[in-house]
Amino acid sequence: MNAESDERDGAAAPADPSPATGDVAGAGGVTGDVARDVPEGDPGLGSRAPGFIKASRPLHLSWQVGVFIVGLAVVVAGIIMLPLPGPGWLVIFGGMAIWATEFVWAQLVLRWTRRKVTEAARRALDPKVRRRNIALTVIGLVIIAVLVGIYVWKFGIVMPWKIHE
Repeated sequence: MNAESDERDGAAAPADPSPATGDVAGAGGVTGDVARDVPEGDPGLGSRAPGFIKASRPLHLSWQVGVFIVGLAVVVAGIIMLPLPGPGWLVIFGGMAIWATEFVWAQLVLRWTRRKVTEAARRALDPKVRRRNIALTVIGLVIIAVLVGIYVWKFGIVMPWKIHE
């Protein structure tokens, strides 16, 4: 798929080595489309483990397992917090950030999420969208107020529990 997009652009994807992994930008499934979305100053994709850990394969593998387990625990805690009081989505994204220190797939998910959140924030600040959202909110509140008024007029204010018994 990405080879087709490179052919459409008329140029091959640049094969610049990543400083973090030493891989070529297209070798690990990461191609020109992703490389163009990299913000300035971003260290690139790949492991952010210290050099002495990356030097030893068994140590690096155990490091990755540890990072995965810690990230998984944080993500599971965030999922548990979704229906309960607490910052569920924030904790989930924190777990994804932990995973992103070691895994390319998590780095790509976070980049995609950051791009979508930025686009949504830009759209939400558009004056037309803001006016529409305010109008829809007001209409919704009026409908709810009318329904509550009809309920109170018809049934009165009656608590659903009986304290006296």
